Amino acid sequence: MRYVDLAVILVYLAGITWFGARFRSGQKSMRDYFLGGRTAPWWAISLSIVSAETSTLTIVGTPALAFGGNMGFLQIVLGYLLARIVISILFLPQYFRGEMFTAYELMRRRFGERIRKLTATIFLVTRALAEGVRVFAISLVISIVLGSGELASIALIVLLTLFYTFEGGMTAVIWTDVVQMSLYVIGAVVSFLVILAKIPGGWAHVAAVAGAAHKFTIFDFRFSPDMAFLSRTYSFWAGVAGGCFLTTATHGTDQLMVQRLLSARNERESRAALMASWVVILIQFTLFLLIGILLYVYYGDAHLAPPAQLDRLYPEFIWNNLPVGVAGLLIAAILAAAMANLSAALNSLSSTIVVDFFHADSLRLARRATVIWGLALFAIAFVARHSKSVLEAGLTIGSIPAGALLGVFLLGVLTKKPREAAAMIGVAAGLTAILLIRFETPIAWTWYVLIGTVTTFLAGLAASLFEAPARRTGLPAHLRSESEGSTAEGESWN
Repeated sequence: MRYVDLAVILVYLAGITWFGARFRSGQKSMRDYFLGGRTAPWWAISLSIVSAETSTLTIVGTPALAFGGNMGFLQIVLGYLLARIVISILFLPQYFRGEMFTAYELMRRRFGERIRKLTATIFLVTRALAEGVRVFAISLVISIVLGSGELASIALIVLLTLFYTFEGGMTAVIWTDVVQMSLYVIGAVVSFLVILAKIPGGWAHVAAVAGAAHKFTIFDFRFSPDMAFLSRTYSFWAGVAGGCFLTTATHGTDQLMVQRLLSARNERESRAALMASWVVILIQFTLFLLIGILLYVYYGDAHLAPPAQLDRLYPEFIWNNLPVGVAGLLIAAILAAAMANLSAALNSLSSTIVVDFFHADSLRLARRATVIWGLALFAIAFVARHSKSVLEAGLTIGSIPAGALLGVFLLGVLTKKPREAAAMIGVAAGLTAILLIRFETPIAWTWYVLIGTVTTFLAGLAASLFEAPARRTGLPAHLRSESEGSTAEGESWN
């Protein structure tokens, strides 16, 4: 039985690696390698956004959240919708003025080279750390299947993903995302039906048991102006505020997502891809939460003890309980999500290094940077193997710097007076505030981005009051010398 499942997994791994590597022939320039030549249709970019947004953390972590709690995580998804509206109005018009390869080129246009490198550095450090946690989540799955050690499990998936990302660039990332997202959604639907079939009494029994345990509860409207309120992770207020600010930061300022938006043919298609992705995200999270509820009922009826690490719950059930072939398909689906997200991270990290630090137009350098980041993520993943919850660990790491990034981007888009020094002071204040909150208070991670954004924006605005006025209005100081040849950049801020 195991040989058939292993064969399905190996065929998938070989097939997706071959499929992604086939796009090498289309990589002739940096525009091709980092933006896919801007030829991908909006619907493919939309699925690619979803694929990057969910990842293995969603697949192994979301059922665990519902198993141990309820469906309150969906409150955060409501904030995702508000964020997409904000991004469409504030950021997309700026990104499509001229051709940009990274989100941080926008910061150079508005403030200067130092703030560009500062924001790019924050992205590189935190994206690498968060992605390392995600890569470790892959090892949980592979170690269950192969019985291999964590080191070998991580190395296998990193090397295969690195190969096709190195060869095919952003085009390979987008189209392998489409294939892999389709596979893991189909896999989730199949697993939902198989688990439901194993429960005597079917959905009616699930509804009765889970309903009595309040597993279907989504909204928590309780409000109180105290620390207990702020320490609740999944309340309506924390969910909407946290989901909105976190997604505005990740999708509006994080190169992992912005690179996909920049790959669209034009601003209209980029907006369509962004908005359509929310519908798919809502369906996906609902599906994985329901799978967690089914597992709660199944384990309770069978009087089974769940694994000590709940993140192992879903992959262990798949591998140990599903029919021959089906288990292999679903494990392949989980690996699909992992490889999709890892390939996107490799491409976005390398694009940020090459464009924002080396200012190079070299395809060879782009590929070398991809390899270096693959090795770095492998190392971080090995260190991150002691995480209690991979989903919440990844979200927490991403939330710490996201407020500072979003705050300085909003400072650039919504104001004209603050210049580079004020922006850097704002970023420093935002990061300091969140680090103090993270290590000195019980405030939940869902509030981090909101607090960091407000702190950064207000600190930058206050610091601008002490800056000497620019000698020429309508154009940032660092662009005055470029005004003759950079009309498009100047127009962005007039």
